[in-house]
Amino acid sequence: MKYQPLSRVLLILILLTSCKYTREAPQETTRFTHELTGEVLPWTHDHFEETETDFTFAIISDLNGGERPHIFSKAVAQLNHLDPTFVLSVGDLIDGGTTDTDQLKREWDFFDQRARALHMPFFYVGGNHDLTNKTMREFWEGRFGPRFYHFRYDDVLFLMLDSEDYTEKRMEEIYQARDTAIRILDGLMEGDYATSTYRFMPERNLGGMSEEQIAYFKEVLTQNQDVRWTFLLMHKPLWLNDDGDILQREDIPLEPLETALAGRNYTVFNGHFHRLSHRERHGMEYMILGTTGGSQRPNDSTAIDHITLVRMAEKPEILHIKMDGILESDGRINPAIDPKME
Repeated sequence: MKYQPLSRVLLILILLTSCKYTREAPQETTRFTHELTGEVLPWTHDHFEETETDFTFAIISDLNGGERPHIFSKAVAQLNHLDPTFVLSVGDLIDGGTTDTDQLKREWDFFDQRARALHMPFFYVGGNHDLTNKTMREFWEGRFGPRFYHFRYDDVLFLMLDSEDYTEKRMEEIYQARDTAIRILDGLMEGDYATSTYRFMPERNLGGMSEEQIAYFKEVLTQNQDVRWTFLLMHKPLWLNDDGDILQREDIPLEPLETALAGRNYTVFNGHFHRLSHRERHGMEYMILGTTGGSQRPNDSTAIDHITLVRMAEKPEILHIKMDGILESDGRINPAIDPKME
């Protein structure tokens, strides 16, 4: 075998390396062009974000507790115009509250038919209307898989929590008390809702979280220490120990995760109350969202249909956009109509 002189081999390697570097070098932009030649120009600067590293996601809130027609379908059309990377939810997607699996299938088919019109992925979170009893929990797991889960997008972590995470015995007690209260309110049985068992159950507004779920998310946080931000989405506020009315509890289910999150950047979103509010806790933002079609209290200025848009740059830039302010090119709100429920 005849060997090449060392100097020739080195020259070939240098040339190959140089060629590779030239191919991978960033190219100058040609997206912005103009023909002006003066020293002063009618724009501030020409430093464009040619390769943006940020992304935007959206969140929808409660549809139910008395869904008003056509609102969610309009939100889907508006989201397709806004074009976020993906859409998240905070639960109460169907009316639910039943053990009739045929009814559950019809309601989930109706929701999914509308959600599938989104041009981007949609992520489910269950609320009390979606996970009212053991039958509904099993239906969810058969159709959507786990009730709590996580995912990453780039170096951002998303924790999707189940705030209806009780033992089967406690879930049945809540379900029976809730069913009785609804029958009283609907005039189907005698009684006073104001003194009903369900009205005084902390789980009615504050939710619950099992040790299994807490352990799962603690492990997730341990395995994802390199993320720059974490988002927590849930239906009921697992971070409250009172609802500002009559419900109180001694413990706060989210506290073990808040302890695990100490020193990290994170943001919390939940729904359930059907009115928009914001506060800081542990130096972080905690937001209760309004509605995206759910029932609203009359004359409550915080009870609004909106889409939450989050631009994930160095830190989240969060906007709550009222749906009645998103207009088509002709100046009208999108007239999207719900498909018929089969």
